[in-house]
Amino acid sequence: MENYAIILVLLGVMVIVSTLAEKIKVSAPIVLIIAGIAIGFLPSMPTIQIDSEIIFLLFLPPLLYEASFKIPQKDFKANLFIISSLAFSLVFMTTAGIAVIAHYLIPGMTWPLSFILGAILAPTDAVAALSITKSMKLSPLTSTVLEGESLLNDASALVAYRFALAALTGTAFVLWNASLTFIVLLVGGFLIGIMLARALAFILKFIRNNGTAVLSLVLLAPFVTYLIAETVHTSGVIAVVTLGFGISRLSKIKFPEKIRTQSETIWDMITFLLNGLIFILIGLELPIVVKELSTPELLTYAGYGFMLTIAALLLRMLSVFMNRKRLKRAFNKQQLQPKRRAIPESILLSIQESMIISWSGMRGIISLAIAIGLPNVLDDGTAFPMKNAIIYITTVVVLLTIVGQGLLLPHIAKPKSVV
Repeated sequence: MENYAIILVLLGVMVIVSTLAEKIKVSAPIVLIIAGIAIGFLPSMPTIQIDSEIIFLLFLPPLLYEASFKIPQKDFKANLFIISSLAFSLVFMTTAGIAVIAHYLIPGMTWPLSFILGAILAPTDAVAALSITKSMKLSPLTSTVLEGESLLNDASALVAYRFALAALTGTAFVLWNASLTFIVLLVGGFLIGIMLARALAFILKFIRNNGTAVLSLVLLAPFVTYLIAETVHTSGVIAVVTLGFGISRLSKIKFPEKIRTQSETIWDMITFLLNGLIFILIGLELPIVVKELSTPELLTYAGYGFMLTIAALLLRMLSVFMNRKRLKRAFNKQQLQPKRRAIPESILLSIQESMIISWSGMRGIISLAIAIGLPNVLDDGTAFPMKNAIIYITTVVVLLTIVGQGLLLPHIAKPKSVV
């Protein structure tokens, strides 16, 4: 009962702090994280440990569903090349890059542990970036790329994490097997999302005039979809995103205006509360992990976290600008050919848009949830090596990217006279 009371208090604090952040014109995620750190260091504050299963079941499905429901599907399809490149290729490249750096930089980091850390730090949290930049006027292209990436990158990061964790227990990594598993997870999640979207559409036809019943089913759908997909060992992330796309199309055609308005209001409130609570929980995590390490370890691992943050940022910039150059080159080739263009000029990124997308590679609650969800012991009964160090490094990277990059992002996003 005590934990429930604390959560309710934190929600109240979140609403007040978010309002204060708006008045002082500082991005709410930054202020909420600082508030969480301050609350966590209070002497009488009970320990609130983030439960990774709760994050994946209660936080992830509604946030993914709401984002996929609102994203313009036409724009998503038009920018699918760069979105999939960031969500899949960049995640695996970042996993490998951080793994190599961590292995040679951090004493005691074996290759399996290094790849586990790489997979933990690979997925970005566009919720943080979009929350920080929501008061700015980002181009529709920038917003679509960031939102689209956030819908898909968790799936690839979780796959990379699972194989790295298996390697730690002695399972050999086989590239073709990993690739096949990844494809099965994606295709399976996509099929489950389609089937449940159609099943829900069939049911809603008969109750579409009962607003309460419609809203209740739509509210439960992402949780049920995620659970079913994960139970049959496919991607719950892809299943929920597919469901969101399907119900979004259905709502525009079948739902009465009143129900659409009510649904939008409910989901806006849910995402506001969940997003705000997430940032406070991130701040609360720092005082917890600090207690588990000595002062020299805290300073040393914080330095490692800073270097890994820089490495992840450079890898992201490299990927974004390479994709920008690739798209521009393909577009220019099409200009010289009489056939119809397949690449519209509207999806070409400017230098400033590329910088904003690069700088928006913030890590967030998913990285923390994966780190905290590491097992305490291995299959042979031995303690999981360097678990506290991995959690602390992850926490440092999350704080540096959200607070550090978040404070600089508004300056990068300011309109320039020459782009």
